[in-house]
Amino acid sequence: MTSADRNLLPGERLDWTARADAVDDRTSDEAINDKYVRGEIRIVVEQARYPLKQVTDLVRSADYNLQPDFQRRPRWSRERQSRLIESFVVNVPVPPVFLYESELSRYEVMDGRQRLTAIAEFYEDKFSLQGLTQWPELNGRRYSQLPEQVRRGIDRRYLSSIILLHETAKSTAEADRLKQLVFERINSGGEDLSDQEKRNALHPGAMNTLCVRLSRLPSFCAMWGIPEPDRTEFRGGENWTPPAELGDNELYRTMGDVELVLRFFAHRQRGRLWKSGALDEYLTRYLSDANGFSRSTLRDLEEIFMKTADLTYRVLGPDAFLLYRARKHGWLWVGRPTLVAYDPIMFAFSRLISVGDRLVEQAANICNALPEFYQNNSAAFDGRKVNLSDVRVRDQLFFEFLEGFTE
Repeated sequence: MTSADRNLLPGERLDWTARADAVDDRTSDEAINDKYVRGEIRIVVEQARYPLKQVTDLVRSADYNLQPDFQRRPRWSRERQSRLIESFVVNVPVPPVFLYESELSRYEVMDGRQRLTAIAEFYEDKFSLQGLTQWPELNGRRYSQLPEQVRRGIDRRYLSSIILLHETAKSTAEADRLKQLVFERINSGGEDLSDQEKRNALHPGAMNTLCVRLSRLPSFCAMWGIPEPDRTEFRGGENWTPPAELGDNELYRTMGDVELVLRFFAHRQRGRLWKSGALDEYLTRYLSDANGFSRSTLRDLEEIFMKTADLTYRVLGPDAFLLYRARKHGWLWVGRPTLVAYDPIMFAFSRLISVGDRLVEQAANICNALPEFYQNNSAAFDGRKVNLSDVRVRDQLFFEFLEGFTE
């Protein structure tokens, strides 16, 4: 057992030495027919149409949850929202939204949140049209500023919906599985989902929820250049809409920030569990299994992440994950955070939480010594070196560097 493994919590250690996911492909036709007749994996749906003028009430209603756990974050720009409105002006067919009836007359938006939000915000005069190609005359106008006939024409349009009825699933577990299945299938085209958006949709659970919550930790956000949360974010409930500054941040918009949190936890066992294959596959498998951690283990992991991020910020500041590298005109700090710095730095600080006060006292000395550290170990921090042996070298180098300031 390595020294890193000894830092694992009793309930945190995962064991992948014996795991079989084999599927018997010799099932008889009779068994397959019987499964189909029994109606397994059979989805019950109905269709509905909503006048566009009613969409705002629908979006703001407590009966509609626009951001269930499997939904991705807002990604549409004002220009893309405008093009949707132009589609209604031209009467171009718009794909239906998909809803899941979580309980009688209560719905979760499985697909179509961006469309619903764009329509509601346009009717609320929250943005003016921009980037229109078929009706450039309308650029710069809000809903209330549209010519009367154009406004009436839009008001006549409908948004279609397909609703997965409550009776589709016989249990909560089955409902969750079917929702993720449908979400995956209806999002297989169009704008590609990031790896973390796929994990969020297909592997919901306690660890995933924890990663989403921790991604809004102020110290973590500051070190990755993500707008920090304000009070409205935590008071807004499930239909809270992020401000434009946050929605425009790529890490937040694509759930890259959530992946960074997951990466921290997975890195704690990376040296033992990740033997081969793509790192994205490792993160997905780790999340799937870590969703089964006990509540006490998750609470302890939450505390470790929070203390690690806060300690890292107090010692290294907002530029914690920048690299000091040789460039044409000499050595300088690279302008944005890097993963090759994030992994070993957070890992090292997490192992030194118990002596955090001493590290804070030495913060100025640590920051002053960092340029020389990177100069002496520049080869090890080459981002192209991603083998497990390279990862271990960086982990050990940064741990020994920080440990030297605790003596």
